[in-house]
Amino acid sequence: MAVRTLVWRGLDAPRMEIVHVEGPDRARGTQIGVAYELHWNLDGAVLELAVGGGPGIRIELGDADFFDLHHSAFFNSLPVARDGLLREGAAAREYTMRFVRVPELTAEPARQRYEPLGNRVVRYRSGGYQADITFDADGFVTLYQDYLERVG
Repeated sequence: MAVRTLVWRGLDAPRMEIVHVEGPDRARGTQIGVAYELHWNLDGAVLELAVGGGPGIRIELGDADFFDLHHSAFFNSLPVARDGLLREGAAAREYTMRFVRVPELTAEPARQRYEPLGNRVVRYRSGGYQADITFDADGFVTLYQDYLERVG
């Protein structure tokens, strides 16, 4: 796979992210919020992160299904693409994610449900939160309801 560059902007707060995707489990990105700049690198079952010029941390996937990085649409694409949730007749799936809070860089398990609705839309649920997410034909997020939109 050739490197693909994707850019999202926040709809609910000033925020941007640029991601360079090398493959389904290899990517690197930069996330910019009002009070932080985060650099991350996903290499299979390891996610390395650093805020600003501070020290970096390394998080291992462990027994979780996927990583999920706060304020990142890229990580919502991973289960959708791997498990074919955009295919006609795809069933809803539940996952345990290794959720990383930003800018705190703390990781915790989080249960998430992805329910295909058709027309490349998946309903995302975690705890009491719910949003519809629209994807392109390759399984990358184009619109995350009231939260993020892809601009490049």
